[in-house]
This record gives sequence, structure tokens and C-alpha cells, in this order.
Amino acid sequence: MRPLIRALTAALAAGLLAGVSTPGMAAAPSGPHGTDTAPRQTIDWKPCAQDGTAECGTLRLPVDWARPSGGTFDLAVARRKATDPDRRVGALLVNPGGPGDSGVDFAITRAKSHFSKAVQERFDIVGFDPRGVGGSSPVKCSTELLGRRPSAYPRDQAEFDRLAEYNRALREDCRRHTGPVFDHADTLSVVRDMDALRGALGEEKINYFGHSYGTLIGEQYAEEYGDRIRSMALTANIDHSIGTREFLLSSATTAEDSFHQFVKWCERTGSCALHGRDVTAVWDGLLERADRGEIHDPETPARTLTANDITLFAFKAFYGPDWTELATYLAGLDAQKPTQRRGSERSRQAEPQTKAEPFHAVFCQDWRIRPKDHREFAGLPRAELQAAPHMRGSPRVHAAVAGCVGWPDEVNNPQHRLRITEAPRILMLHSRHDPANNFAWAAQVHRQTRGTTVLLPYEGAGHSVYGRGDCTRGAVDDYLTELRLPISGTSCAPAGTD
Repeated sequence: MRPLIRALTAALAAGLLAGVSTPGMAAAPSGPHGTDTAPRQTIDWKPCAQDGTAECGTLRLPVDWARPSGGTFDLAVARRKATDPDRRVGALLVNPGGPGDSGVDFAITRAKSHFSKAVQERFDIVGFDPRGVGGSSPVKCSTELLGRRPSAYPRDQAEFDRLAEYNRALREDCRRHTGPVFDHADTLSVVRDMDALRGALGEEKINYFGHSYGTLIGEQYAEEYGDRIRSMALTANIDHSIGTREFLLSSATTAEDSFHQFVKWCERTGSCALHGRDVTAVWDGLLERADRGEIHDPETPARTLTANDITLFAFKAFYGPDWTELATYLAGLDAQKPTQRRGSERSRQAEPQTKAEPFHAVFCQDWRIRPKDHREFAGLPRAELQAAPHMRGSPRVHAAVAGCVGWPDEVNNPQHRLRITEAPRILMLHSRHDPANNFAWAAQVHRQTRGTTVLLPYEGAGHSVYGRGDCTRGAVDDYLTELRLPISGTSCAPAGTD
């Protein structure tokens, strides 16, 4: 039933747009089985201001694909053309994740160092800023209001009510500063934008590389427009079928696993700043001292660090993983003397009135996560702590869930099991010890799409997968360039630093 409804809705949108098409507007993408008859927009490519070796442009698209004759916004796009035009395969659209990371910035500043020479030779690498991000009508919120964000760990119903009230006020503030795009920043709308971009590029089929939250864009594009894909590689995959409790607990479990990977590395690595010590005891002691207000920011000694500050620093370090940096940081905190002066929060320098803040505009429209009261919410941190006693949960994911408290119940793009019927084989890669996206998410997506996806585990640590070694890079390159997939059931060994 769902694919039929999607096809009819998208086809209707295409027909409406064809009747009201205006200069500079892209045609609405048709449904998975439809055809496009409206004239397509072309992108006026010009050298990018940041780097003239890349090309930049915009694509005018409907804010609301269900009402394509309404308001529009400009989708920011950047391209690096294939360095060997005679062997060009096509366009490789990329999204580096977030939600909130800039695909335009990725194409301009990171693509040359990220992708291998083989990929750069044979593909136009095309990055775009999803609606609400970067140069595509970015979500903006009051800097002053963002600075008053309450704790994501309300202790009673009164604090829960204050969190909900704050989130509602922030949502209205962001809507006011952003405009209509705010209410349509969900990933399903981004998927329709991406298909319009495919048409504007003149490509019958696209190639796609998505990382982390960018895998959700890829997964849903494969659902909606599977027959318009030549190849799709997804790394650090998102499972968009899970509910609130499973989402939080699986995130907490994988953050805790990354902590134990760090401890094991330090025990066997002489250069670790905590080598030879009981790393777990040092860590737990630091969090207890932080709870008492005894740990100070090394860069701003007047500022007291919370336990959440320390776990978040570690969580970010696990992404690399940057274990050497983390060990040095923790050793420095541990060396602080208990009598060190306690100061006040860092003084705030003059800041702009608004700040880019796209995360919750996307996340809270993609996930039906709405704890209703403190009783329902309070069970979640307790379960997180049980699953991750040292990391105390997953700091970023907990903050994400807390940020949706008080939002309207209606969700533009609610969770569902993937149903991909027309896409070619899709390559998935995922670190066995990913700190943010549990390996179980990739396994579940793979089970939901059996026959369509091939899952290649990377047996090491870290969030990024493609550049971890010859095995992961070679698997993606062979697939993108030659459509040659790894043998099902194989995996890539950890890199030497893991």
C-alpha cells in the first residue's frame, strides 16, 4: 500500500508542477514508476568562491513538494568534475551526514582528500546542502535563546515541563528566523530534492555515497526512486525503524563499547598517556570529581567541566578514533589539584543574534520520539545508565531525544521498516565498534532489505569507514567504478591503529 500511495502522491505533484512551472524552477520528481514530462532546470555553474577549481550553483525547488506551486528555496550545489573525462561513469552525489553537515563544503574542501584517485577520475563528485543546512535556506535560531538551553536530564515533572516549554519556544523562534523551510526539513523532502537534482544534472541514474545520517537519505531514495540508481554505497548506517527506547539503549551500548575499546588500546599501547594505570578507575574518578565541580576546562580554567562535558569529549574522540588525544586530555584532567580555584563560566564574547542550528529541525521531523511526561522520560536515563555505566549513555543521542520533548506529535517522516523493491544491489559498510551508530542498526537494515543490500563489516573502531584501509576503500571503489561487490559474509580486518 505504501509504495502505491507514494507513487500517486509524487505523480500528482509532478503533474501540478508541470502546469505551473516557472522559469528557474526544477520539475517535481515523479514517483518510482512515473515519467517526467516537464522541462528541467539546468544549473548555472560558476567557479566556487572558496576554491575556483570546483563549480558552484543553485537549484530552485518547492519548499513543500505536496504544494509545488507554493514557495520555493534555492538548493546550494557544488561539483568537482571527473578528472579523466574520457572514462567518466557519471555523477556521484554525496552527503557526509549530520544531520547538518554541508555537502557543498564536502565537495569543495574534503572530496579530494577523502576519495581515491580512481573515484575522482571517473565521477563528477556532487555535493549539496540539504534544505535547512548551509547555503540551502539554513535553519537559524536566536543565539541568546540557544544559550539558555535547560538540562537534558530533568529531575521531576516541573523540570520536564520547563524543558518542553523551552523546546516549544525555541522551535517557534527558529521557525520565525528560518521561514517556511523549517517545517519541511525532513529527509523525505530531501530525497525529493535529490531526485530533482538528478534531473537538473541530466543524469538518468545517479551514483550515491552517504555517510551516517546521509545513509538515511540513501535508504529512502532507494525506496522512492530505486530504478534511478546505478550504484549506492552507505557507511555508518541508520536504522529508521526503531522506537525511542531501542534508539537510546542501542546508542548507549555502542558508546560504552567504544569506551572499552579505548581502555583495551591503552592497556596494550605504551605511548598511551594512561598506560600502566587502571584507566577505568581514572575515568570513573574524573566523572565523580566533575559531579562535585572539581574539574576545570584546561583551555578556560575559570570554567568548570561537567561529567557530560567529559563524556562528550570522549565520544567525539571515539569517532576517529583519536585515542592518543583522548588519553592525553584525560591525564591532564586527572593531574589537576583538588585545591585549584573554582571560577565562573567563561565570559561570553559578542555573538551574532542568530546561529545555524539545523539538527532538531531535521531530527524531530524524521523520528516520532515524544516522551509525554517525566515518568515516561525518567525511565530512559536509568536504562541508559544501566547499558552504559561508564559513558552514562550516549551524550549526543540523549540530547537529541530531549530536544524533541514538547514538539507537536505530527511527524513528516516517521519511522518505518525499509521496503526497497526496484533498486540495484547496494553496498553497506559499518564499523563493528562504531561509537554512534550501533552495528546492530546496519544488521537490521540489511535484514529489512535482504536481496538488495550487501553488508561489509569493518572489524575495527571509529565512525568513518571508507578510509580505514585498503580493504574498505577498495571495496567501495570497486563497487562504484565496476559494480563489483564483495563476497557476502566477508569483512575487513582492523587497521593497524585500532
